[in-house]
Amino acid sequence: MTTNKNSFAYKVWDFFCSLKLSIFLLIGLALTSIIGTVVMQGPSREYLATLSETKIRIYSALGFFDMYHSWWFILLLYLLTLNLICCSIKRLPRVWKTVFEPVLVLDERFEKSLSTVKELKISGSKAQLKDKMAEFLKSEFANPVITEKDGEYHLFAEKARLSRLGVYVVHFSIIIVFIGALVGSFFGYKGYVNIPEGGSIGEVQTRSGKIVNLGYSVRCEKFSVSFYDTGAPKEFKSILTVLENGKPVPGYVNVPTIVNEPLTYKGITFYQSSYGQSDEGVVYHISVRDRKGGAPLKLTARQGERLTLPGGAFLSIMEATADVRPFMKDFDGPGAQVEFTPAGGKPQPFVILSEKYEAFNAQHGGDLIITMDGLDQKFYTGLQVAKDPGVWVVWFGCFLMVVGIIMAFFMSHKRIWARVSDGAVTLAGSASKNPTGFELAFDELVQKLK
Repeated sequence: MTTNKNSFAYKVWDFFCSLKLSIFLLIGLALTSIIGTVVMQGPSREYLATLSETKIRIYSALGFFDMYHSWWFILLLYLLTLNLICCSIKRLPRVWKTVFEPVLVLDERFEKSLSTVKELKISGSKAQLKDKMAEFLKSEFANPVITEKDGEYHLFAEKARLSRLGVYVVHFSIIIVFIGALVGSFFGYKGYVNIPEGGSIGEVQTRSGKIVNLGYSVRCEKFSVSFYDTGAPKEFKSILTVLENGKPVPGYVNVPTIVNEPLTYKGITFYQSSYGQSDEGVVYHISVRDRKGGAPLKLTARQGERLTLPGGAFLSIMEATADVRPFMKDFDGPGAQVEFTPAGGKPQPFVILSEKYEAFNAQHGGDLIITMDGLDQKFYTGLQVAKDPGVWVVWFGCFLMVVGIIMAFFMSHKRIWARVSDGAVTLAGSASKNPTGFELAFDELVQKLK
């Protein structure tokens, strides 16, 4: 640029060409990505229930629940893209000239700028030595370009010249990845759906609240979950079927869907995200018996239903689980949170367990001992639904990045010059990387030439 270095425009240009800005933006993106990993994106109700109201307000205000679509994260991407473009524009012309307008003549001034130079005395005329050097470089290094100047012949040969552009390929690939991410952000969507076993959905509500019609339906045939001995979920799996016009689509019937193995159909991907107990069709089984003895009374109930017990008491089951281990460390089996109302008394909330914990159950219930026998429960599967039309752009950017990294770090631009005069040859060379290794290879060429 020819702009005055003290001008505001030049200072702005220099700021966006700064390596310090690149490092700052990369660190900023890394730190914010950590936040996006720690804080659940598009959180479920279960996750929100674990946070305080203050945290929810702060996270919502800062956009942590949808961080990768927040204005400040996208601003960081724009700034890094602009920084890469400016850095490339500033440095590319010099590199471009080195690659596509190489120095063909090894004059004395240029020779002094090179650290690897050898002068050899070889018998023969200029024409003979020129042909000999051309054949030698072609067989041992690369096909040379021959130039005649001031009565001398100059030969120039090079290898992997495009490797100097590797860093710019990487810069371009990063920009391509950002463009793909923005395409997915603006033209794609993400949403969450809960499908009870046996149920199906044909619409998805995105994070912004927009309802998207899929154009087909997805049915949850069955859901299963297995646990570790600690009670923590080991694996949860949905069996899904895709329906077009109410009929199963061949190849998409009873497809197992687990974490990291999603179902994709017509560009829309369904990821296994969460699960829970469905309130639809659940039936609870309990037993009630008198403390003084007698046969237990078997009862069934639905959630929130008020049961009449012997002696005029009432019982309502508020919530239940098939295994209490995740909630009560030293217990297992079915359990329920109930509300017991003795005749003429006030409601008493407490927990009931299976009959193996009779002593625990005997702590409540007045004249009655109430046990939890089990439940006929259906689960719902929680699926993240995503459409990302920019994903192939991102993959193309990743491919370019690999190519650029190989060019930038594993390839070296090697150049050899030879100046031929009567009875003498001056050989010089340079490499963009690994100068020590190049000097060894250069010395081998000189030895072969002697």
